[in-house]
Amino acid sequence: MAEQTAPASTQTTAKPTPRRNFAQVLELDTRLLGMIGAFILMCIGFDLFTDGRFLTARNIFNLTIQTVSVAIMATGMVFVIVTRHIDLSVGSLLATCSAVMAMTQTQIVPDMLGMGLNHPLTWVIALVVGLIAGGLIGAFQGWLIGYLLIPSFIVTLGGLLVWRNVAWYLTSGQTIGPLDASFMRLGGINGTLGVTWSWVVAVVCAVAAVAALWNARRNKIRHDFPVKPVWAEALMSLFAVAAIMGFVAILASYEIPSRRLERMFEARGEVMPEGFTTGYGLPLSVLILILVAVAMTIVARRTRLGRYIFATGGNPDAAELSGINTRLLTVKVFAIMGMLAALSAAVASARLTNHANDIGTLDELRVIAAAVIGGTALSGGFGTIYGAILGALIMQSLQSGMAMVGVDAPFQNIVVGSVLVLAVLIDIIYRKRAGVK
Repeated sequence: MAEQTAPASTQTTAKPTPRRNFAQVLELDTRLLGMIGAFILMCIGFDLFTDGRFLTARNIFNLTIQTVSVAIMATGMVFVIVTRHIDLSVGSLLATCSAVMAMTQTQIVPDMLGMGLNHPLTWVIALVVGLIAGGLIGAFQGWLIGYLLIPSFIVTLGGLLVWRNVAWYLTSGQTIGPLDASFMRLGGINGTLGVTWSWVVAVVCAVAAVAALWNARRNKIRHDFPVKPVWAEALMSLFAVAAIMGFVAILASYEIPSRRLERMFEARGEVMPEGFTTGYGLPLSVLILILVAVAMTIVARRTRLGRYIFATGGNPDAAELSGINTRLLTVKVFAIMGMLAALSAAVASARLTNHANDIGTLDELRVIAAAVIGGTALSGGFGTIYGAILGALIMQSLQSGMAMVGVDAPFQNIVVGSVLVLAVLIDIIYRKRAGVK
């Protein structure tokens, strides 16, 4: 008996699988790709206008150490904005923490503990005191916001005025310096890993990056999630290794001036060999930023605190109904922001080799701009750590490039403000097209 076939009207045809472009196959964030592309074009443009001075090893080295303090705070600002808050006080808080650490090194430790300025423990004590001060101030502001329900805009706007002037009164308006020699190594220019150790760190980072990519692939397979083709995974690994190695190679190629090398050998009681040259390598401040970025990414993606932060930002009412203590969470988020501001204060004052009254001025605007340009949604619920760091780098490169070209400072601020508004507009358009609220 012949098999009967269903009528044509009742037969179903399989829907064709939509073709994916190269970026979709690699599972790349198109918004991030656009930012990277714009950043590359901007760097090439500034390099052409400065006759090749912008992309030199020296300028790239300076750009990295100038970006670090803002980038560190931008990672914390991501958590603040994701939870639908804002922190306008980070620049003033940086100044207060800088004043506290400077006074700890130059007055409190020598007078109360009898330790000299360059005692091995002086910089450690100063850094710990600064981190505690930043964490307590941040937690206090978070308590005002979370438990007393004062809007974060008002609390941190008041903090912008209060902590800037607290810093002034702590130091009586004076510049405090020089700071502890070991402490100043945190600033970057006075503390680098050198060529050999920079390559060691580069290899470790490259291995860790590749291992993370392939471990994520194994986890997806284990839970029956779709994965990229093997060639795409290998290509992403190659990109990661090339980026890390290329960055370290540029920093290692920036040679230390001969006079400074001579002083370094003299300090050790040695004579510098004739014709000896070596590069700066990876600044300690950049290494600190890398560690902060890794830690904050782990918190955001792998911990309960991170899940609570993004859940609260996505829907605060639903998060509270599900049992999340959103008030305590606010205190924690602002405490983290305060500690990161203190760490940025250590890096900034160490780079300047002293504490000055104007340290951190307008940093709150740079930090917020970096987070927003990096893709953090002002409506809350979405943001990435690496995006904020890229945003900070774009901001610093834009200002540095304009300064090298000879653009007046007022016009620089006009351009930066326009870029910030344009970034928010692009983000709104992107989210509407992607169907994201």
